[in-house]
Amino acid sequence: MFDISRMDLMWISFYSIGAMALAAVLIYLARYKMNQGIFSFIISMIAWALLIIAFLLMIPVLGGSTHA
Repeated sequence: MFDISRMDLMWISFYSIGAMALAAVLIYLARYKMNQGIFSFIISMIAWALLIIAFLLMIPVLGGSTHA
């Protein structure tokens, strides 16, 4: 579907997994370790942005490669 090599797709998937893991850590920090409302909100928005980026990065990975 995409004209990306399989090795590049592997790296894209690693970046996506890393973004999801970082988002999980940031959500944990925002919910349980932050007491100030505005800082918690900012960290939560960063985590949501990372989750959206991770989702968008997974689209080419799931779409596959046209390289044989």
